[in-house]
Amino acid sequence: MFTLRTPFTEIPRERPDTPLLDQVPTPDKLRTLPAEALPELAREVREYLLWCTGQTGGHFGAGLGVVELTIALHYCYETPNDRLVWDVGHQAYPHKILTGRKEQMLTMRHKDGLAAFPRREESPYDTFGVGHSSTSISAALGMALAARMTGSPRKVCAVIGDGAMTAGMAFEALNDAAHQGANMLVILNDNGMSISKNVGGLSNYFARIWASKTYIALREGGKRVLSAMPATLNFTRRAEESMKHLVNSPGALFESIGFNYVGPIDGHDFESLVTTISNLRDAPGPQLLHVYTTKGKGFAPAEADPIGYHAITKIAPLAEREKPLSPLQKKPKYSDVFGDWLCDMAAADTRCVGITPAMCEGSGMVKFAQAFPERYHDVAIAEQHAVTLAAGMACEGVKPVVAIYSTFLQRGYDQLVHDVALQNLDVTFAIDRAGLVGEDGPTHAGVYDYAFMRTVPNIVIMAPSDENECRQMLFTGFEHKGPAAVRYPRGTGPGARIEKTMTALTIGKGLVRRRGEKVAILAFGTTLAPALAAAEKLNASVVDMRFIKPLDEALVREMALSHKLLVTVEEHAVMGGAGSSVNECLAREKLVLPVLNLGIPDAFIEHASPAVMLAECGLDAAGIERAIRTRLDILPALTVVSAAEAKP
Repeated sequence: MFTLRTPFTEIPRERPDTPLLDQVPTPDKLRTLPAEALPELAREVREYLLWCTGQTGGHFGAGLGVVELTIALHYCYETPNDRLVWDVGHQAYPHKILTGRKEQMLTMRHKDGLAAFPRREESPYDTFGVGHSSTSISAALGMALAARMTGSPRKVCAVIGDGAMTAGMAFEALNDAAHQGANMLVILNDNGMSISKNVGGLSNYFARIWASKTYIALREGGKRVLSAMPATLNFTRRAEESMKHLVNSPGALFESIGFNYVGPIDGHDFESLVTTISNLRDAPGPQLLHVYTTKGKGFAPAEADPIGYHAITKIAPLAEREKPLSPLQKKPKYSDVFGDWLCDMAAADTRCVGITPAMCEGSGMVKFAQAFPERYHDVAIAEQHAVTLAAGMACEGVKPVVAIYSTFLQRGYDQLVHDVALQNLDVTFAIDRAGLVGEDGPTHAGVYDYAFMRTVPNIVIMAPSDENECRQMLFTGFEHKGPAAVRYPRGTGPGARIEKTMTALTIGKGLVRRRGEKVAILAFGTTLAPALAAAEKLNASVVDMRFIKPLDEALVREMALSHKLLVTVEEHAVMGGAGSSVNECLAREKLVLPVLNLGIPDAFIEHASPAVMLAECGLDAAGIERAIRTRLDILPALTVVSAAEAKP
């Protein structure tokens, strides 16, 4: 068995020497190596991955854990002709290194650089785009059935793990794959964040037997011979299943569905990996190989803290790291504001419970989970279940708070509509990562939630402009009798002082933050700050709308009657967003005046830094000012002067 050398304890600051890796820029070259060279290749890939991720920041632990598995897959399959489908795309950094993109890794997550996840447009080796989890088996099954239809001999393999097997979609796909009798391999990468622990040497021994070509041939041949003797066939099948269940209980579920289950085996042992994958690649019907790996493998701090090292930020130069924290760095993140509020709310109200679909750390719920473990519910990657679980609790008088990313709530939309809103249940949604999220790119952007929520009856939707507004809106939503959502962005806010006292806001009422002339800017959420900056140059009025639903129609009417141009600004898709709600209000009121809607255009915004993405969409102060002046160019009667020029 291959044993990794002493784990790295520091991220390399200089580019490491990778002589063997340099010889195999693509998988066809990799497949020319002798098997005994693969451990050294794995060491070089791991060291290079440590270095380049330290330079760029990004997902970390999952990639380190699948280095051997990635090499073995490309060694055994004829990629890209054979289809390799990754799940939870942050596992795919080693895959990118080995598929012709090694020298581009320093562009990872940068504008116009490599994406953080597999992308079909980026490489023929990226067979399916993925940023969320639990899609790989469905996609791979589609590819396997397409190969069957076209008579293609290509092989198909899906790699799922890091908790992704907890989602219902994965089991839907497993069930259909068994029903279809598809020739495909599913690899369950169990890295301790998934289903079960390894069960030792006996399991490895039987796994080799069950994956051997001899066993598979005897198994399939025996079925044909014994098909004429049903009683004997049933006895043999039961004996086989009993032996598997005896030494390997995790396989019972997959065998009962209709997969041939093999494993678990050591996902860092090349001998076991190459032998088993090679055999299962050619086996008929649906196969499932269970491998166990260590998240963060080869980097001691990540092995000790796989959650903390799930992703890292760019390693700053030593001189920068020795500087004291800047005021910006001292600001609390919106997720911290939520986490502190949830703890305070739970202390004040024993009915308060917190629910998250596997986003405890990201949503800021660690302190709550520690302080109120009996009221903390992590339901794993199961967004639909999270929403309906909350609905069931609300039926019994509990006050559930669902902490969920905007992009993940999309998966629970049906439950939001039918299970919560239709029954007008008292559920609060704390929607994190709203708007553009920067380097993670369009798969993680939360730019559609206004549109898909505001059409649903009974729900209240709020968007805070700063940290204190976030805290007060969360309290407002919790106190409201019915479904309510508070939508806030990733990262930090403008640094507003957070009031410890919680005060419920008046539902559906906005605030005028600045009085100006001729132009009124209606800002939603965190676009308030750039809107105010632009308004100073334009001497415009600025309204913090606060509520997307119910919209403050009286305030919209007031601004429409007292100004010559209305401008709506939101970090959300323009189509169907908050600006559309304002347009609908004006139409109902039969108010006719020029309106400019600013927001995310009808396109997926590619990854870059948040500031760059906002500037590209014209949602920074300069972009807002420029767009308004451009509109004013066709309305010459509305020439504006700055606030300074307007003073006597």
